[in-house]
Amino acid sequence: MNAAIKKKRKSKIKTRGEKRSADPILMLAVGFLLIFGLVMITSIGVPKSIQLSAPDILYPNCSDAEVDCYLLFKNHLIRLVIGLVMLLIVSKIPHIFWKKTAIFWFAATVIVLFLVLFMGSSYTTFARSWLIIFNTSIQPTEFAKLALIFYLATWMDKKKNQIESFQEGFLPFVVICGLLILPVVLQPDLGSTLVISAIAAVMYFVGGANLKHLALGAFVVIVVGTLIISNVSHVQKRVLSFVDTGETCSQDYCWQSEQSKIAIGSGGFWGKGLTQGVQKSYWLPQATDDFIFAASAEELGYLRSSLVIIAYAVIAYRGFLIAKGARSRFGMLLAAGITAWIVFQAFVNLAVNLALMPVTGITLPYVSYGGSSLIATLIATGVLLHISKFSDYENNSVRRGHGRTYNTKYIPS
Repeated sequence: MNAAIKKKRKSKIKTRGEKRSADPILMLAVGFLLIFGLVMITSIGVPKSIQLSAPDILYPNCSDAEVDCYLLFKNHLIRLVIGLVMLLIVSKIPHIFWKKTAIFWFAATVIVLFLVLFMGSSYTTFARSWLIIFNTSIQPTEFAKLALIFYLATWMDKKKNQIESFQEGFLPFVVICGLLILPVVLQPDLGSTLVISAIAAVMYFVGGANLKHLALGAFVVIVVGTLIISNVSHVQKRVLSFVDTGETCSQDYCWQSEQSKIAIGSGGFWGKGLTQGVQKSYWLPQATDDFIFAASAEELGYLRSSLVIIAYAVIAYRGFLIAKGARSRFGMLLAAGITAWIVFQAFVNLAVNLALMPVTGITLPYVSYGGSSLIATLIATGVLLHISKFSDYENNSVRRGHGRTYNTKYIPS
């Protein structure tokens, strides 16, 4: 009798540990956002496509041979195909590979970020954040987010018994994050700094950090942030412009927030219809990039644009479920970091579009026009989907830190 029970239990464990298909709900949410982004860039991107394809023509028209009204659509489609191919490839790579190579990705990223300070381009912004390689612009900061996730997951897995220590846990954590955040701050790219800090904080918490140390870190961030706002002119302008709204608004960043609110408000409940938006043509800057949600809301209205917010909520829910059921501590940290990245960056971008935060200059994941952001996010999604194939989130309970036990027998290697 006992032998039969043991055999049944062993069979059940093996079934739970076997490889399954990638999370279908997560894939549906990501697929919806990718299609949404492609459609809206096609609709919103015509004015910018005309400007980029025919900058010297006084009154360009889509009927002119020199004018390409779908330039942004074509560029985005190529980047989307590249990103999807990378997603498929990465989704088949055992996530233990990223553990073995994490130090390489982290070191290479830090070196490239410092190179950006000397060799980078600004593209009419104040931030020197892009490298030009073979006539193609690349923003290393987007890939740095994933490199940090790889390395922090590896380090926290290795140091699981020292995470709560101040000297062995908190101080090394600050040094690791500082090595990557410093060149990003110096670019200066404060939007990405905010996202990277949030990723690190979430992973540190999930990894079992001492809450007092987290509070200390938050206090230091607030102090440093206050000093930056007080002494860095363009940051100070952004914050003041966020506060100074209405008829007294005269700053560029205040203008962006005001036009974003006008776009969303004028769309109403049902929207003006695809291609019918006005703000994208003359008033709303970066309509296909940072403010694509506002431009989309004008054309689609409140009801349909709210589906975008729901999709990110689904990604958050499924992502953290995958982390919850990960069959290794490393996989759990990796899934939590990737989910935190996508969801927090989306939250910040949406908050900026709704004028709930100062302008930060970061894209909306899966949706905005931008090759580096799209490809880096899709690579990260591929890693998350691979972890989901071996995640038993239906059967595990949430336990933060190193006190949780894992069934390592069926972890892919």
